[in-house]
Amino acid sequence: MTSQLDMFSENPQSVRRTLAPSLRARQDGSAPDEAEMVRILQATGRYQILRKLEARSIAASPRPGYPLRGVILDTETTGLDARKDEIIEIGLIAFSFNEDGEIGDVTGIYGGLQQPSIPIPADVTRLTGITDAMVLGQMIDMPAVRALIEPADLVIAHNAGFDRPFCEAFSSIFARKAWACSNSEIDWSARGYEGTKLGYLINQSGYFHIGHRAVDDCFALLEVLALSKGDNDQTPFAELYQASQRSRVRIFAENSPFDLKDRLKERGYRWSDGSDGRPKSWWIEIVEEVLEDELRFLRTEIYGWDADPPVQHLTAFDRFKGRR
Repeated sequence: MTSQLDMFSENPQSVRRTLAPSLRARQDGSAPDEAEMVRILQATGRYQILRKLEARSIAASPRPGYPLRGVILDTETTGLDARKDEIIEIGLIAFSFNEDGEIGDVTGIYGGLQQPSIPIPADVTRLTGITDAMVLGQMIDMPAVRALIEPADLVIAHNAGFDRPFCEAFSSIFARKAWACSNSEIDWSARGYEGTKLGYLINQSGYFHIGHRAVDDCFALLEVLALSKGDNDQTPFAELYQASQRSRVRIFAENSPFDLKDRLKERGYRWSDGSDGRPKSWWIEIVEEVLEDELRFLRTEIYGWDADPPVQHLTAFDRFKGRR
């Protein structure tokens, strides 16, 4: 065992003291079990251990105290435009939660493939692993989807601005739901994460999973949302649920001076060319509490007069909808 420790550490004496109980327990010469091997590697300070995410099972009898229903959703599609591309796979994980944003149990799972009207593009197959042979003759089971979506109080996607338009084009049952985006409505940076892609979040949480299949990604996102990290006792899901309950406002800076466009960009405004049904203008989405401050900024620093730019009030039922 001494030689093994020497391989793992520049300070084997320190590691040996840390692992003394395990060493004494293994004097019979038998190999350490998995937990001991993890401890040996972690004690060196030179290894980071990633654990495989294990999917939760459906609770036979969901615990009381979690009266709300959420659904984590992921889709795989033939392209990026919901007006012409199609869903080829959908994954759904239904779960219970309460008003404090505490997750209870998994209450339902569905994953299904669907044959599109065109061959799957090669780049989509490379990304998702889904081939034309896999979807041949396949059709998403809408009664199974409806059974999970209709009771849902909140539908969550990691890129709701992408998934919601595709889902609404696929079925009207998605249009009447409150949606939340786990990518944009959680301050992952403040939680110590270096990126917002699901793979980053999983790895920095100490896990790995096989990605880009819809149900697998849903399970991975559920675990990340349920995990507290560092000094933040509030789970990411609790933060997301609170964000979904707040109204937001879009302001459209119509007819703003062209030479001040960089000032708007610095402020966080984005350009809309009018093709998505919005006014052709720079626009920003903010929490309702700072509406008057933002209007004051536009009037004093952009327009120079008491302008009244168009304002759109949004809730989780309106946000992330696609182009009209």
